[in-house]
Amino acid sequence: QGGVFAHGLTYSGHPVAAAVAIANLKAIRDEQIVTQVKNDTGPYLHKALQENFANHPLIGEIQGTGLVAALQFSEDKASRKRFVNEGDLTWKCRTYGFDEGVIIRSTLGRMIMAPALVASHADIDELVEKTRRAVDRTARDLGLL
Repeated sequence: QGGVFAHGLTYSGHPVAAAVAIANLKAIRDEQIVTQVKNDTGPYLHKALQENFANHPLIGEIQGTGLVAALQFSEDKASRKRFVNEGDLTWKCRTYGFDEGVIIRSTLGRMIMAPALVASHADIDELVEKTRRAVDRTARDLGLL
């Protein structure tokens, strides 16, 4: 007679999955991962992005906080005017990133990155370097480099 058929998924409330979740939360707390991101690796990522992309002809703005960041493509740096075909350009850059060995996401004219919370400075350096190569390749396609 209708109504709600209440059911769950195989992992919902599963004792092993719940134990893993609790262990993960304890590790985040005990290893002070959030503090590490706030005071060290997050600022390190944003400083590296500023150093590599603040004057890049394809990047109008660097956005983000902590270990989430985005590079906004702009046709004109001063006005931050966005490309009409920004989705195509960032998809191309994303593909170049994959070629370079980095997973970066393209959406709304932005290249988005979110390294693991436990990323080291060396991991961030590698992320930024490979992203730089992908962005440079895209800029060369546009005749900007």
